Amino acid sequence: MTDAAPTRITVPGERPYDVVVGRHLLGQLPGLLGDRVRRVLVIHPGALTASAEAVQEDLRGQGYEVFLAEVPEAEEAKTAQVAAFLWGVLGQADFTRSDAVVGLGGGATTDLAGFVAATWLRGIRVVQLPTTLLAMVDAAVGGKTGINTPEGKNLVGAFHPPAGVLCDLATLESLPVHDRTAGLAEVVKTGFIADERILELVEADPGALTAREPDAAGWATLRELVERSVAVKARVVGEDLREADLREILNYGHTFGHAIEHVERFSWRHGAAVSVGMVFAAELARVAGRLDDAVVDRHRSVLTSLGLPTTYRGDRWEQLLGAMRRDKKSRGDLLRFVVLEGVGRTARLEGPDPTLLAAAYAEVSREAPSGTAIAL
Repeated sequence: MTDAAPTRITVPGERPYDVVVGRHLLGQLPGLLGDRVRRVLVIHPGALTASAEAVQEDLRGQGYEVFLAEVPEAEEAKTAQVAAFLWGVLGQADFTRSDAVVGLGGGATTDLAGFVAATWLRGIRVVQLPTTLLAMVDAAVGGKTGINTPEGKNLVGAFHPPAGVLCDLATLESLPVHDRTAGLAEVVKTGFIADERILELVEADPGALTAREPDAAGWATLRELVERSVAVKARVVGEDLREADLREILNYGHTFGHAIEHVERFSWRHGAAVSVGMVFAAELARVAGRLDDAVVDRHRSVLTSLGLPTTYRGDRWEQLLGAMRRDKKSRGDLLRFVVLEGVGRTARLEGPDPTLLAAAYAEVSREAPSGTAIAL
């Protein structure tokens, strides 16, 4: 991967901020924190302790007082108990409204860090340093923060835009292939909802993106995919921060995907669940007469080419339906889905007939033997 100049993508809105995409970006962190910040809490999983210590050393050299807080890996970090622990750290260190939080890690860590920043003193500055592809193109950008409850994923949260996001592509070089592949599901999602060029880039050479050690061309394509995905999200979030209308399109595939995660007790990677969720949404749109066979088939072909799952076990419908009814997009007793009427043409399907839902589930589970599930 070459050291090309960083790309800055501005997320517009009441509190605009930049997402910087490039390599070796740590030197840009003080500029995002600003001159008023004196204390910084770096929230990170244990696997990134060395990286967190490097951030701490660099910021201390810039005159900041820096604290580190280690949290559990993945979704285990997104609990009220972990959030309360972090509130305790902030309180004991006398953090004020002019101080800041840094989220270093994957999507779960950035979700948690954003939520803690949003709720401490009703909101302090947060800068996100995503270290996974999934976090770069989805979780760390957009200002949606949250934690999970036993009833569902991200049911407790706040809209709290970061002061900035540093997508350091160098961190992807050590990312396990399965994690990179899972992140590509969110990339594909942005292609289907808003930017067909993303799909074309993936279809041109999917193997280059999922290779254990991508070549220079593969890394260059991956960078373009990150930039395009972030640009889509920036445009949507800039128009609709609080998910009143347009922003819902970013949840394509997530209603069914989140239900899988809940039923599987978060043993599935988020991207794997969203991959199946997109196929479910495509099948639902097809049986509802709103999407043609070719686009549904394209979902399966693109996702399969990346090694992502497109089927789910056939004996979990009642559990999945219950989880979907608790989805944030539901209104009263009505399930609501983001669907496609074509590539780049999104729509809503509200309160679909139960027979349509069952038919879509039958298609998703048709090739998956009961009792088995592939979590990638």
